[in-house]
Amino acid sequence: MVVNFENRERLAYIMGRVQTQFSVLIAVLMLTGLSGCISDEMISGGGEKRGIPGGLALACLDSSKYTEIVIEVDYEEGYQPKSSSTDLLKQRLEQVCDKPDGVTITFTETVFGNQGSWTSDDVRYHAWENKENQPQTSSTLHWQVLFPSGTYSDDSVLGVAVDASTVAIFGDSVEEAKGPFFGRPSAEEVENSVLVHEVGHLLGLVNIVYQSLVEHEDPDHPNHSDNDESVMYWAIDSTSIGNIISGDLPNEFDQDDLKDLTDMKNGNVEVYDQLWTP
Repeated sequence: MVVNFENRERLAYIMGRVQTQFSVLIAVLMLTGLSGCISDEMISGGGEKRGIPGGLALACLDSSKYTEIVIEVDYEEGYQPKSSSTDLLKQRLEQVCDKPDGVTITFTETVFGNQGSWTSDDVRYHAWENKENQPQTSSTLHWQVLFPSGTYSDDSVLGVAVDASTVAIFGDSVEEAKGPFFGRPSAEEVENSVLVHEVGHLLGLVNIVYQSLVEHEDPDHPNHSDNDESVMYWAIDSTSIGNIISGDLPNEFDQDDLKDLTDMKNGNVEVYDQLWTP
């Protein structure tokens, strides 16, 4: 293609405007925390201690009591997660959780009937109203993932971890988070990463129920990684993720995340706020 001088000047002007706007966007995002991703209150209800995200981390990492983990996926019509997302989650949990009887994922279509946007309390209420099993039953650990219609009260948040066994992923917001250029990352790729990210919080990442021996928590975004190659990277929770990371999104725990989980399991770091300990 031949570009004359006038066109080159116009192209340079347009690219300069785009770069400036992009820089402003990044600056704003860097100043905005994502505390809405994690509810850090110690929750109780119905006589049950529901704990904080990470409160059942040792129950997952250790096999002396719980030999199997079941992930209950409850979704509203039209919001069933992609099989690639749940398959990936199963792989990631098998990588880090000591469960000789395996990782199982079940699916139930339901109607939550929530009106308006969702709060952490809404997620907890509807999760426990629809929960098929208590989190700790015999030798099986049960975690729950909600895929509801609607958005979180902070509609820039894609998912939340609200107690020791419960997370929610907001499909409408995930759809909004796909990349603006050539559809990369796709909504499916965003969902893949966000699902693993939120369940990573149930594992206690990053520094929710322990203090890492490695410096990798982002100082501006507590309980998130500062490594953009980790699935626990802070921006994974943001609807603007497609503007921050183009192409492939991280969907794996990085070496620092894996070291944290190993240190927790082996007793190299103190793990607190646990609903069960070996």
